[in-house]
Amino acid sequence: MPQDQIRKKVVILGSGPAGLTAAIYASRAQLEPLVIDGPQPGGQLTITTDVENYPGFSKGIMGPALMEEFRAQAERFGTEIINVWIDSVDFSSRPFKLYGKSSEDAADITTEILADTLIISTGASAKWLGIPGEEPVPEGLGGNGVSACATCDGFFFRDKPITVVGGGDTAMEEALFLTRFASSVTLIHRRDEFRASKIMQERVLAHEKITVLWNTEVKEIHGTKETGVEAITLFSNQTNQTSRFPTEGVFIAIGHKPNTDLFQGVLDMDDVGYLTTEGKTMKTNIPGVFACGDAQDSYYRQAVTAAGTGCMAAIDAERFLVEHDDEVEKQTATNY
Repeated sequence: MPQDQIRKKVVILGSGPAGLTAAIYASRAQLEPLVIDGPQPGGQLTITTDVENYPGFSKGIMGPALMEEFRAQAERFGTEIINVWIDSVDFSSRPFKLYGKSSEDAADITTEILADTLIISTGASAKWLGIPGEEPVPEGLGGNGVSACATCDGFFFRDKPITVVGGGDTAMEEALFLTRFASSVTLIHRRDEFRASKIMQERVLAHEKITVLWNTEVKEIHGTKETGVEAITLFSNQTNQTSRFPTEGVFIAIGHKPNTDLFQGVLDMDDVGYLTTEGKTMKTNIPGVFACGDAQDSYYRQAVTAAGTGCMAAIDAERFLVEHDDEVEKQTATNY
């Protein structure tokens, strides 16, 4: 049996820009929300260096520092934040039940969380190559010349030679976007043809700044903390030869995976796993459960848009609670 049981009107699963913005709005509405950190407290911005496109920071701000500000603001208004690894959920009745462990590897469920409403802001994770040098700083060069978001980081590579890895529409979009900044873009693909749509392929192949290396794989990223990326090791899967290729930036564009496995078969989602929301709201197919941020946004994937949907989810949750006050009171009396 769980050692602890917690009951909250609003529970927020995930503490990135979407989750903490939802917490700010919910706490200011006197709903005393509970935020569950999960496996990556602060979300993807905690592995990002300079953030220059978030409004309000004219000189830019480091990703971890920005998330510390989010967190402090949420806590200032009364948000409670705990670090629990949610292992399973039960949405069959309200209050919803979430069962948590102290870590991913822990054997026993230690916490049962009862939620009158739930906001899911578990985010999405970029798919990586799994090669040396790709790891986040300080272990590797992730966030220091290695990126999975051209829109976020392209500005830092003005007049520099960079590479993009991938062969789908995401890679084409990233490569085309980066031509606005880079002196040259080398697109590296492990096959002899792209998976991208025909029109995107045509745009890439016709662009004077883009060169394509076919049947080629990136095996290692080289550089230092001080200099950033300096070169990559390439492997030709046709000739079996390796070579060192100079570059000052590496963009991995092989897709993202939403962190929604926990809700498979319970909540509606698309083929990739992004949660489906109703119209212009953050409502899921289960009344009282809302989704925001990169867990439901496969298109924009920006901190500022994630924060916006976090605001929307909190307002949706507040309105839901107002509409169901009598039901909540009856359930509370039954449970206590």
